[in-house]
Amino acid sequence: MDLLTALRTHRIVAIVRGDDADAALRTVLTLAEEDLPLIEVSLSGKDTLDVLRRARAALGSGAPLGAGTVLTAQDAQAVRDAGADFVVTPAVCEAVTEAKRLGLPVLAGVMTPTDIVAAQRLGADAFKIFPAAQAGGPGYLKALHGPFPDAPFVPVGGVDADAAGTYLAHGATAVGVGSPLTGDAADGGSLDALRERARAFRDAVRATAPADPRR
Repeated sequence: MDLLTALRTHRIVAIVRGDDADAALRTVLTLAEEDLPLIEVSLSGKDTLDVLRRARAALGSGAPLGAGTVLTAQDAQAVRDAGADFVVTPAVCEAVTEAKRLGLPVLAGVMTPTDIVAAQRLGADAFKIFPAAQAGGPGYLKALHGPFPDAPFVPVGGVDADAAGTYLAHGATAVGVGSPLTGDAADGGSLDALRERARAFRDAVRATAPADPRR
């Protein structure tokens, strides 16, 4: 999978985390139906490996499907075996190295310039600024682009539809969105409400100029 191309094309990584595996699967499939196909299923949810296996079977081999909150080498191996074709970490950790060894692209969690350099050295494909809102929001993203002008950044944490457009306008390659998009759908909540939120995010992204292809 070419993660950078997928990030530049879709511009939203939808993060699914829930306590109901069946509902989480329905959430994944609904997001794909609503043209938000770049989806990360978090290991902090219930029965994530089962959700990944079932989602891969339903979506087919060509759909981008990632696993998040991947921390250890064992995590990376398990999500690869369950059908994930990219990995998202919350930090610079051993999962980055193992995922790259397994041939999986990595969106690595970073907070500081030191983190970014460390993730670059491990071969991370893109950099998840997390938690973005607490780090300083779009202003912090703009500051990071000073020393790292070509780095593909994906802010995650506190990103609602308005903030998504602002981050993208400030040079983010994509944004990662969890509860502001998924709400309680992955816990059994309304899929109709999920569809409405998905359309709001999709409209916000489409109203923003395309990402700089260098990022």
